[in-house]
Amino acid sequence: MSELFVVATPIGNLGDITLRALETLKKVDFIACEDTRHTLQLLTHYEIKKKLVSCRSQNEAFAAEKIVKLLNEGSSVAYVSDAGTPGISDPGAVLVDVVRQAGHTVVPIPGASAFATLVSVAGSGGKSVIFEGFLSPKQGRRRARLEELLATGDAFVLYESPFRIVKLLNDIADINCERRVVVGRELTKLHEEVLQGNAAELRDELASRTKILGEFALFISGEKRVKRSEIDADI
Repeated sequence: MSELFVVATPIGNLGDITLRALETLKKVDFIACEDTRHTLQLLTHYEIKKKLVSCRSQNEAFAAEKIVKLLNEGSSVAYVSDAGTPGISDPGAVLVDVVRQAGHTVVPIPGASAFATLVSVAGSGGKSVIFEGFLSPKQGRRRARLEELLATGDAFVLYESPFRIVKLLNDIADINCERRVVVGRELTKLHEEVLQGNAAELRDELASRTKILGEFALFISGEKRVKRSEIDADI
């Protein structure tokens, strides 16, 4: 029985790759990846030469069958997405399901994640944090889902592109402007920036810029809940 290694790669800073990830990429027979050109840059940097297999969201089910065939033949395969941990707003979940159903072992090789990176510097967010990732680009669906997330009272994390970040913050400000928001731009990269404020303040800050660059991750704080014991004490 062969193994599929799901390998996390840096989200920006190449130094964030783990020793175990490098060892895995060096020892496997094939590396499946979201974008062969992008992954080739990483492998070239670390002087790793391997045969690459394309496995992106548009062909994941088809590519998964090809990867299962390689595993059936006794080859070992590593899977990497363009950045961060596969399967978290990246392809990988379908591949894992197909490989496991075929009877092969799936081994996680943990590492960088924009979600964990942002939460680690977001400050107090309560015990529960919902990971939502990218919302719909359609305003109606986006606002409806935001209303649902805000209604839970829990903190949550979103991803957004530079083209829609101002619209997203404007929607949050319209629905609930009291929540604390932490925005991470270009996390781990040269021009990394972490901003904090309410949604309206951050919207105005970004809207005032001549050009908005980079990928964004947003942490929206949870709503402070009053404990039952505190309510009883006031009665």
